[in-house]
Amino acid sequence: MTEIVFLVEDDPDGGYTARAWGESIFTQADNLKILREMVRDAVHCHFPDEQSRPKIIRLHIVRDEVIAS
Repeated sequence: MTEIVFLVEDDPDGGYTARAWGESIFTQADNLKILREMVRDAVHCHFPDEQSRPKIIRLHIVRDEVIAS
């Protein structure tokens, strides 16, 4: 695997959640800077062998905004 993609969304309770597509990896944090560290750590825990670990972690950040018409 060369890359892994995480869907990043606002957490209703504050902060952010990140869920990997195609893998059972989930993490959360209060801000994006810490979330990046948490995602990297979660990937390292899920793929302890460096040979099988994805070389690229992609964060797909989704943010819903509601505006009045």
